[in-house]
Amino acid sequence: MFGKITKIEDKLITVENKSKIIQANVINYHVVFEEEDGSNASSKVVGEILGMNEEAITIMLIGEIREGIFISGTVKYPSIKSKCRIVYKQELELIIGEQDYESDENVLIGSSALYENFKVTARVNDLLTQHMAIIGNSGCGKSCGVASLIQNIFYYNKKSPKNVHMVIFDVYGEYHPSLSKINALPGINVKYYTTKIDIDEAATEIVSIPAYFLEVDDLALLLNVNDHTLLPILEKTLQYVALFKSSGELATKYKNSIIARSLLDIIGSGKSSTQLSDQIISTLNKFNTPELNLESPIVQPGYTRTLKQCLNIDANGKMGALQFVIEFLNGFTSLEVMEVDKKGLVYNLEDLYNALEFALMSEGMLNNAMLYEKANDLRVRMNAILNSPQRRYFEYNKSYIEKEQFVKSMFLTENNEFAQLLNMNFNYVDERFAKILTKLYMKLFFNFATSLKERASFPIHVILEEAHRYVQNDNDVNVIGYNIFDRITKEGRKYGLILCFVTQRPSELSVTCLSQCSNFFIFRLFHPDDLNIVISMSSNLSHQEVEKLKTLRPGTALVFGSAFHVPLLTKLNLPDPLPKSTNVNLETIWYED
Repeated sequence: MFGKITKIEDKLITVENKSKIIQANVINYHVVFEEEDGSNASSKVVGEILGMNEEAITIMLIGEIREGIFISGTVKYPSIKSKCRIVYKQELELIIGEQDYESDENVLIGSSALYENFKVTARVNDLLTQHMAIIGNSGCGKSCGVASLIQNIFYYNKKSPKNVHMVIFDVYGEYHPSLSKINALPGINVKYYTTKIDIDEAATEIVSIPAYFLEVDDLALLLNVNDHTLLPILEKTLQYVALFKSSGELATKYKNSIIARSLLDIIGSGKSSTQLSDQIISTLNKFNTPELNLESPIVQPGYTRTLKQCLNIDANGKMGALQFVIEFLNGFTSLEVMEVDKKGLVYNLEDLYNALEFALMSEGMLNNAMLYEKANDLRVRMNAILNSPQRRYFEYNKSYIEKEQFVKSMFLTENNEFAQLLNMNFNYVDERFAKILTKLYMKLFFNFATSLKERASFPIHVILEEAHRYVQNDNDVNVIGYNIFDRITKEGRKYGLILCFVTQRPSELSVTCLSQCSNFFIFRLFHPDDLNIVISMSSNLSHQEVEKLKTLRPGTALVFGSAFHVPLLTKLNLPDPLPKSTNVNLETIWYED
């Protein structure tokens, strides 16, 4: 079939078609150029057939085989006298991957869509120590592909991977069935978490993060803060909640000090006596202690009056006893607010809410209507969470636990056995709250990974389904100074925290996150913006390969990246069992008796 080389232009080689027959079935097959005298036996140029007619065959150079190793990219060109042939099986294995997919070093990806009975594999370290993106339109087989890849890791390895730590953020709750056989393997456990408050599934836990884990940036995410100037309020909230929970008597003294200082600020605001009286009464109705309230006695020469009585307005519109009130309040202000170590302190969302109210008051918000309205949104949002089922996700009914131990405990079953897989079902919360919970967990994982004494000794692989819903170019950087997904993709790899983004719309995904991915599984795609992003991901992709993405069958993907020598069309195995991701069966529903 192959004649002499007639043209060499850039990476395209034109070879004479000796048979004069157009054989469409060899399009995209790999070929090898070698010297007729065998002088380049240790170094062969490899190409891929792009097209043919009766006269010529067009081949694109893709790499070289040197000393039994395939190297992508071409520096050396075949000579004009080189002969061309179809690649041999042993050479193909160097390009597509070793066929021993049960080895500890390899993971099965699927079957070659081009070469019959030939498996596509990747080295475990090349594939799973780098961030990955799995992209494709709805119905193209992404979820089945993810389930297949996970099952392959556990099903086909000769040695059971008992030290895997894999977390699936499952926004639709569709992966539960596909993990059942994995859970039945010896020494392998799957742990299920859910956002469904009234659990009706055995061996499933409700998603839960202790409220005392929440830091300033976590509260900012939880309360949907979009203005960084409100962060000092949240800092004070955490300061106050620690003060109030540290000691009963000391907490009361600090509350007295905060209330007294706020009331003195009101008195010094220059408002009329009537306004001052009304605001002080309103404040003390809401914030008070046994020592400081409207009924607190204020002793004066000759008689004693309550604080409320001292606020009475006389016939001249004045508060005659205002000076006594000031002196009384000054008696509480000698105690300076101090930092308290929160380690070992247990508190809940309600405690945070109370501390937030004191923080709003102590910041002088009561005297600044515009600022108070802006900051009061924090209180309203916190109150909304407190009075909704969402508060359950921040209730942790066990004893105090450190963050490091909490993360490790997530991978332990109720029988205290190690769980290699966590399935986080976020199907029962709205998109905004799923995004918050995901970010909170990702920050926990990141802080855990970066705090380990032995770097990357507890690797965690996180699969983010429908990643475009929460891995976005959002406002986090402007508010809290960073986006947790961007930070992990830039820094997490060296600590063993690896992300896999599964998405329909790469154009809606964080640009930073996508740029840090090293391996890609691209299923069927139509949208021009998404196709342009795919083209920009690899210099090895040809125009023909990108065009094929529009017509790929479900379950077939173009895989490329650092784990693959060349882009490969791959049919992923149908998972067993399947996830709950199949299309609705109208033939059954419509015509059912």
